[in-house]
Amino acid sequence: MIPGSTEAGTICAGCGTDMSRTMLSCPSCHRLIHATQLKELATRAEGAVAAGNLQLALVSWRSSLDLLPPDSRQHAAIAVKVAALSAQAEAAGKVPEAVPTSGRWKWLAAFGPAGLFLWKFKFLLGAILTKGKLLLLGWTKLSTFASMLATVAVYWVAFGLWFAVGLVVSIYVHEMGHVAALRRFGIPASAPMFIPGVGAFVRLKQAPIGPREDARVGLAGPEWGLAAAIVAAIVGAAGGGKLWFAIAQVGAWINIFNLLPVWQLDGGRAFASLTRYQRAVAAAALGAGWIITRDGLVLLVALVAVARAFGSGAAAADRETLIRYVAVTLLLAVVFRIAHATVGVV
Repeated sequence: MIPGSTEAGTICAGCGTDMSRTMLSCPSCHRLIHATQLKELATRAEGAVAAGNLQLALVSWRSSLDLLPPDSRQHAAIAVKVAALSAQAEAAGKVPEAVPTSGRWKWLAAFGPAGLFLWKFKFLLGAILTKGKLLLLGWTKLSTFASMLATVAVYWVAFGLWFAVGLVVSIYVHEMGHVAALRRFGIPASAPMFIPGVGAFVRLKQAPIGPREDARVGLAGPEWGLAAAIVAAIVGAAGGGKLWFAIAQVGAWINIFNLLPVWQLDGGRAFASLTRYQRAVAAAALGAGWIITRDGLVLLVALVAVARAFGSGAAAADRETLIRYVAVTLLLAVVFRIAHATVGVV
């Protein structure tokens, strides 16, 4: 038998009270059961902050939250630390807000807003391409790779092999966008798992702190999916043929669907962080997306967004989430329209 434990549970080292193994503090003397481990995690987190490793610090502090009673003073204090570090991690990964006035990319400034878009997209695409090691992560997991093969097999029967491969890879990139955002915030998660004929998902092992962080994680999927659709369209325009445009069109369509503001879909996570006015703006963007695409699914997403705009919104405005939601909506609609003009209805 392990010292400090009984058949029924655990004995408090402070007062000797017999407790359930699921308890996080002693009901008699209120001693924290995992005090030693909490000190180790705090030391690791503080060392990581000093070294500038925000991800390790976030992982350590989030692990501490799992070992503390949710209503305790310590839990509240560490939650504040996590929120602050999360904001720092987000700021560290932000795209520059202005086109440089010197250097090899200064010519983009002459194109005004279009140049700023190209500058930001360059950073987004560059970030994805430099995440090559992360993108390969799922393929090293037997369960992920097997589920991808099963999904390819299902789509192969209906659409052909190479379209099936391209579509599954597009969905995979979308899911890895979530994984990248989760890692930035120090939230452990599984590699993507595919469900043939349905889609894919990533299992979170801890919950995000607040709707702002949850929105960032949610929108990372459509943003990476947008990049995948643009790459497919570029390959198609460079001579790859209609197959690549078809992959771009369906990829854009799937990512727009994920912006549906309901349940645990990416759009639902984003809307939880928006005020009623901001939700109305997002709904208007989806309406513009429908005008661009003339697709029934986009209209459905827009109508649901209008309905959600009349509900209770967030107390504080989240400008970053609104900008990202509107931008990814309109860009996906443009990619869809360009690809549709080439291949028609897929």
